[in-house]
Amino acid sequence: MPVSLLWAVDVYGRVYSLSTVGQQWEQCRDAHLEFKRATAVQQCCWGIACDNNIYLNVHASDLPVRYQEDTYENQRWNPVDGFSERLLPSDRWQWSDVTGLQHRPLDGFQLSSSSWEWEGDWYIDENFEGEPMEKGGWSYAMDFPAVYTKDKKWNSCVRRRRWIRYRRYKAMNTWAKIPSQQTTLPDPFNDISCGGLEISEEPRGRLSLWAVSLQGKVWFREGIYHQNPEGSSWEEVPLPGEVVQISCGTGDLVWAVLWEGQLIVREGISRDCPQGSSWTVVDSPSPDVGAIHVAVGENVVWAVTKDNRVWFRRGVNSHNPCGSGWIGMVGEMIMIDVGLNDQVWGIGCEDRAVYYRQGVTSSELSGKTWKAISVPRDGDRSHSSASAHSVQSAGCFFSGEVRAQSGVSDVDSDTEKEKGGSLDRSGCPVTLACPEATPLSSELHDEAPKPRIPKVTSDSFISELVSDREPAKTAREGRPGPPAVLEEESIPADGEEAKAAPPAAVVLSPSQAPGPLDPQWSNVDLEEAQIQQVQAGAMDSADTSSLSSVATYTLALDDQYGPDEHPLWAWVSGGGCSVDSHSQLNWFSCSINAASLSQSVQSMSLSVTPAQTAVWKKQIFEQLSERSKREVDNFRHYEQAIEQSVWVKKGTMQWWRDWKPHKWIDVHFALEQFSGPEGHKDGILFIYYNFHEEKKYLHAFINEVTILVPVLNDSKHSFAIYTPERTKQRWPIRLAAATELEMHDWLGLLSVSCCDSRAIQGPPSKQAVWSITCKGDVFVSEPTPALEATPYPTPCDQMFWRQVGGHLRAVECNSLGIVWGVGYDHTAWVHTGGYGGGFFQGLASSTDNIYTQTDVKSVYIYENQRWNPVTGYTNRGLPTDRYMWSDASGLRDCSKTNTKPPSPQWTWVSDWAMDYSVSGGTDRDGWQYAADFPASYHGHKTMKDFVRRRRWARKCKLTTTGPWQEVPPIPLSDITILPCASQCSVDAVPLWAISSKGDVLCRLGVTALTPAGSSWLHVGTDQPFKSISIGAASQVWAIARDGSAFNRGSVSAQSPAGDCWYHIPSPAKQKLKQVSVGRTSVYAVDENGNLWYRQGVTPGYPQGSSWEHISNNVRKVSVGPLDQAWIIADKVQGSHSLSCGTVCHRLGVHPMEPKGQTWDYGIGGGWDHVTVRGNTMEPPRFHLPSLPGPSSAPAPWSSAPAAPDTEADGSIEGC
Repeated sequence: MPVSLLWAVDVYGRVYSLSTVGQQWEQCRDAHLEFKRATAVQQCCWGIACDNNIYLNVHASDLPVRYQEDTYENQRWNPVDGFSERLLPSDRWQWSDVTGLQHRPLDGFQLSSSSWEWEGDWYIDENFEGEPMEKGGWSYAMDFPAVYTKDKKWNSCVRRRRWIRYRRYKAMNTWAKIPSQQTTLPDPFNDISCGGLEISEEPRGRLSLWAVSLQGKVWFREGIYHQNPEGSSWEEVPLPGEVVQISCGTGDLVWAVLWEGQLIVREGISRDCPQGSSWTVVDSPSPDVGAIHVAVGENVVWAVTKDNRVWFRRGVNSHNPCGSGWIGMVGEMIMIDVGLNDQVWGIGCEDRAVYYRQGVTSSELSGKTWKAISVPRDGDRSHSSASAHSVQSAGCFFSGEVRAQSGVSDVDSDTEKEKGGSLDRSGCPVTLACPEATPLSSELHDEAPKPRIPKVTSDSFISELVSDREPAKTAREGRPGPPAVLEEESIPADGEEAKAAPPAAVVLSPSQAPGPLDPQWSNVDLEEAQIQQVQAGAMDSADTSSLSSVATYTLALDDQYGPDEHPLWAWVSGGGCSVDSHSQLNWFSCSINAASLSQSVQSMSLSVTPAQTAVWKKQIFEQLSERSKREVDNFRHYEQAIEQSVWVKKGTMQWWRDWKPHKWIDVHFALEQFSGPEGHKDGILFIYYNFHEEKKYLHAFINEVTILVPVLNDSKHSFAIYTPERTKQRWPIRLAAATELEMHDWLGLLSVSCCDSRAIQGPPSKQAVWSITCKGDVFVSEPTPALEATPYPTPCDQMFWRQVGGHLRAVECNSLGIVWGVGYDHTAWVHTGGYGGGFFQGLASSTDNIYTQTDVKSVYIYENQRWNPVTGYTNRGLPTDRYMWSDASGLRDCSKTNTKPPSPQWTWVSDWAMDYSVSGGTDRDGWQYAADFPASYHGHKTMKDFVRRRRWARKCKLTTTGPWQEVPPIPLSDITILPCASQCSVDAVPLWAISSKGDVLCRLGVTALTPAGSSWLHVGTDQPFKSISIGAASQVWAIARDGSAFNRGSVSAQSPAGDCWYHIPSPAKQKLKQVSVGRTSVYAVDENGNLWYRQGVTPGYPQGSSWEHISNNVRKVSVGPLDQAWIIADKVQGSHSLSCGTVCHRLGVHPMEPKGQTWDYGIGGGWDHVTVRGNTMEPPRFHLPSLPGPSSAPAPWSSAPAAPDTEADGSIEGC
């Protein structure tokens, strides 16, 4: 579970945050002002201070907030001066934006507020559409505006170049005031709410901030997103009346409360109109009592009326923001807030405690019950038992002498405390001050100062809350509680020490004794002490001041609460708190109960002496020794009765028939396993079937099985069994079980049998080769030294792969055992050293280092339309057209209703929404246009476009277990780890990554003992990146999103981030998408599936000289520490057809032939990722006169397009 924060404001205006993994409220120490409101999202928190200004607190992160400012310098050519700053009167500005309409000189850029700082000076952008430019960065054209090129031509009359400068947001983890507008200022704000990060069809991640002024006006903050957290300006939103409070959900729901008690709903909120278009009035839940508060989430609305009743609105969603009706809920609250996952928090009406709504799920949005959050604040003193030293100090302070230890037993002491003490809020007894202080209390009673009343910083209900804290005698008798805190009392002078008596204080029970004493003390309410003392009666002074029952509690001078009084809250915000019904929270533990339990355990342990414990252990050891001798040693001379054992497991399954017509047929399946006298285990698989009424069988030896792959889909619970021969054919044995549980049982049993036959146990080795299928399953293979041998390496199809629990999209490793992975939702995971998880149980999984892992991915379908002269674009296509609702290929019918999650393990977590983040761009409605199906799509309509499509996306979630631990909080898209040599001993291992936004990061503190590292170091770039790789000698190569390649210079242990990027030209007319660096080799894959090798890379010239084409139909490449090259290939020929997603190994790689000679095909299809960066096993060396080529070299790959059939070609994963 990712760590997130719950924010709250108490009645004194202090802001606190509570972590989902914490157990106490942490105060924002830098908040010098008192706050009235706070509203939070995961990355920041907004607040309204007592000066009615809005402040922003951006959470500190290793990923900085950077904003790119740019401007263009324009010049025109003339016969006298050549290119100069003299432009025509009709030309654009000399310094302008990209359109030329805005004047943007270099000295006209100013920081928007004091929270920003410049990173450096202006510099020229020398990148042109992924290609490096000439020195100076000029691009040329015939006129303004026109198509620019990087080469100067004879008719180039104008030119321009781009200047760039970055500014960085520096006010992290502090409250920064939002600057006022330069135009008309809005009146002071009274309420604020932020959200809208998940507005339907909104891919940009912009934040919506709504505010209410004291005059009842509503304002919307424009331009808030990651690179500009402060926003740009305020814009007033028209209203049907005066508003008192507003709430914005995580999606497109916005509700507000009017002065008259009615509610209004904002409609028309969308991607292009985050402010919405109109308001709709909704009546109050109660016709006689108006609403005072409303809170909205993604699909829920909660409200509080003036009588503090809580109401739930049913039928609310993005299509019906008004809902259908109100439901009264149990409980009375003064306010409510809805956060992520539609989780609900509230503040109680009576006790002003923060409450958490339990049982909130997607199927039961209203939850089940309220539960108070009971955790201390970071300023609270400890309530554990006091030490003898602290108690002795307390005795000296109160009575002037240390009295002898009382002989009263624990039971008697508890009885006396129950008789003479009052109960605090937790129900624990409170013992009174010693009788010696009674005369002082009587003398100073009339002169005792009044309790300090805090300054009111919130609204009217907070004023009532503070007024309720007056120390009236009647209120205290009706509801006993801790005394109020008075102002600090002056310290007497030296001459007055003999006359002045020590101040009175509350004496707590031993379970509530404090920690270390503070040098300064705060007085307590003497009236309260006197009342409690009369109730206690005449107690023996020796008992009262005995060391077993006397303790002190010190109060900080700035703490307005009593020692045992829980804080009184005024506001809570859970918009950035990510919890659900399965979250394990430590917010509800009671310290009093824990203290009582510890006392019980302590008293129990004291009843057994050390001598008794030693005798007890000795007796147990003697009994175990006698039992072992009786049951084992006396029978050692007997011969072994059974030298080998055989057992068989049978079942019924379905088998995908090998011959045509391919179909599922019912078969009997049996696993026969036997063990020899030396404990070696092996087995045979049998599949019994009928063919033309004749019984036949198919078999496979367990030691020949190379991999077991689960193939879950919406119709069958099936799995595939590969052997070397079937790997060559791309045609596995495919079986289907009746249920998912039965399939997992067979997979677990077969996996253990395969590992036993090869004597493989425990976690993967440091040299292991890792791979991932296109469904996210993780596999490892233990390499042998002969795998890279020359000229006779171990064939790839004989490698044994075993599954590791978890679900990932990519994985990287090195020879020190450091393994990182990235999920489909860009979450980073580090391998814990365990194995198993998921459906692996018992011996197939480790007992520790297994954690819960979640992953979220999107399922895409396409809506297709064709144009006709009568009706325009419609869903009526030609008979030869694709389905009007289809997948990307257009061959499958995929509508919204019949499209299901990828497998039963996945569950939907969102509705269908238009996806605007499609390659090629879209128009405002998400459409892409083309001349015909299929073709190259673009985001604007032309006269030649007769078809169009748009993509719809829906998110689904998977929850599993595996040996992976999350590395929060930055989402990643790519990672790379230095491939250390086998004898390498480094203190810190370089690890680089690309964030989901394209930022380059360097991980610090990564070692074999701490593989997760400590923190991220940001490496500046001019554009977002998408792939990165680090090789020997700290060679760092990266690929930008525009397809250009870069090399990082001067990377070393002393300078882990290097100093600058060198732009490397890409292959001609190709855009690169992935790179991998080994010891001396650099390989890259372009967007068309071509594999390129970088020539001329030397230690003196690490950028190399040119690119050489190696192969085509390549999806990904991985280069190991010995320059071994492995790829994921498409369109590999099998026995039936072409197969996609095959693991391949480059043969013939050696120092004299670094590019290798040919490919060896391994497991496939359906694989999506492989990494060999941990394999440092040196191959055995053979001295032969010649190096004959492989006798069974496969045919060259076909570059012709092919449409593989997922059922008939062996691509069992369905890439």
